[in-house]
Formats: sequence, C-alpha cells, structure tokens
Amino acid sequence: MKNEFYPLLFEPIFKDRIWGGTRLQSVLNKNIPNTTTGESWELSAVPGDVSVVSKGAFQGKGLDVLLDEFPSEILGTKVYEQFGKQFPLLFKYLDAREDLSIQLHPNDELAQKRHNSFGKTEMWYVLQADPDSRIIVGFKNPSSPEEYLQHLEDKTLVSILNEIPAQKGDVFFLETGTIHAIGSGIVIAEIQQTSDITYRIYDFDRKDANGNTRELHVDLALEAINYNTVEAKKEYSQTLNKSNPVVSCPYFKTNVLPLEGVVSKHKTNESFVVYMCTDGNVDIRVNNQTYSFQKGDTVLLPAIITDYQLIGEASLLEIFIPY
Repeated sequence: MKNEFYPLLFEPIFKDRIWGGTRLQSVLNKNIPNTTTGESWELSAVPGDVSVVSKGAFQGKGLDVLLDEFPSEILGTKVYEQFGKQFPLLFKYLDAREDLSIQLHPNDELAQKRHNSFGKTEMWYVLQADPDSRIIVGFKNPSSPEEYLQHLEDKTLVSILNEIPAQKGDVFFLETGTIHAIGSGIVIAEIQQTSDITYRIYDFDRKDANGNTRELHVDLALEAINYNTVEAKKEYSQTLNKSNPVVSCPYFKTNVLPLEGVVSKHKTNESFVVYMCTDGNVDIRVNNQTYSFQKGDTVLLPAIITDYQLIGEASLLEIFIPY
C-alpha cells in the first residue's frame, strides 16, 4: 500500500483579479491565461475549486476523490481524526500589480455561524517586492468601531492603518480579524485555512471594466475586526539544510528550509506535509524513486510517506498541521 503514494503536484487554478498582473508567469513560470491573473490556487479543496493531480498514477483525479478513497493515508491519522475527509488548508500564489482591497477575515466562530465555513487565519511569504512596496496590516494605534467608521466615511481609513515596507523573504502572520492589504508590486505565497470568506471594507473607489465598484462588507466586518494593534511581521533564522520555524499556530506550522545538497527527513504519519518551492529546484526521493520540482511548484506529500530525501539547491516552505 505504502509504495502507491508519491509526492503530488496539482494543476494550478488561475483567478482573474482587477489588481492582477503577469508576474505569476515571469517570476514563478506559471502558464497564466491573461494579463490580469491575480492568483494561482495551488492546492485547494474549496467547493467549485478543487485541485486536480497533474502527474503520475493519480493524474486527473481531484483532491476530493483522493481524500474520499485514501483519507488517512493522505491527510494523516490525526488530521483525518480532526477534520474528517476535509482538506484543512489552502495554498496560493498572488501577484499584486495594484493594491488589493483593504479587507479582513472572520474567526472560526463567526464564520461557522454566518457562512458554515472555517475562519481564515493566514500567512504571507514575500517572493518578490518592488522598491518602496508595502503591506497594510492592522491599526497604527488601538482603534474602535466609531473611529474606524468615521475614517471609512471620510475616505481616510489608510491614515489610521499600519503600513510596513515589504522585502523578499518577509513573513507576515495574519490572525483573523486583522485588517490587511497587499500593496502593489508584490508577489507572495499564501498559506491559509480552507476558507474563501473575505470582508472587503475599502477598495480605493476602483471600478471594473464595466464601470462597477466591487461589493463592500462594512456591516459584516464591524463585529469581526480586531481593533487592537498587531505584531504581524515574523523574524526567523535561515540555517542551511534545517527546518527553521517561522509560524506556529493551531491551524498550521510553517518552516523555512534553505536546501543545499541532501537532507534526509523522517516524520510521523499524523499529518501530510506541503512544500512550496520559492526558489531553485528540488528533487524528492521516495522509495528509491526521484520526483523533480522547480520554483513555483507546490507539492503535497501524503502522510503515509514518513521517510524521504530532499535533494538540490532551493528555498522551501515546509507546512504541516501540528499535533
């Protein structure tokens, strides 16, 4: 049974966005469909946007089908126990040619009550950032619903929000309720709970090709916002050939692994592992078989694979569910 499973690569699901561009192609080698491609959903079980395996024995099979057939083998014993046959995380690359809308995501409790969904805790890893690019995250000073609404009405919301310069390699951890926006000129890898619930509160009065503004969710956001300041930027070490911890929360744990040569890995079968290759090339050797991946690839390693080797020169994000 064990030898049937291998590192899984999926067909990207591209999303056209008003703020999107062409850097998913120029930076990450993605075969994007148009010049306003904002997102590449790399690994998704969101209904209507379920990832399909692109290579190997499972080619053409949807992630949902695989989880139905092999839930424990792919998800892991503990993940299956906790989530059933649901895949609990969503992995994306984003290209912000323009500023994204200012937005936030509800916590598990609100999302369950309002949308029958998970909340959306997420993190960003910056793959490329133009000079002077920045992200918006949280308030400069503790705020209140009254202050927030007044600035929203006056179109001065940005003046009370915290703007942080962004550089390649920066990591930002965004807990639910945190107001945030990716600024223009940034390409990121995003790791998040499986949820597509976003409350958009300000969109710079932009209009789409048909002259329409996008929907805002001001009332829904009011109860969901964290009005305190946050420390979203994460510092981390980059020891070669080691899994360097960056983010650890109940929903996922992310390490940065700078690879040069060969690293042998041994893990439990409690959780799957995902590798996002943010630079270089990596081979994953499993049961004397070698599988090759490049910058821009997102690889799901089924939980049943407990011993493997990483070979090459690459920068990797290593993500799993902590137990």
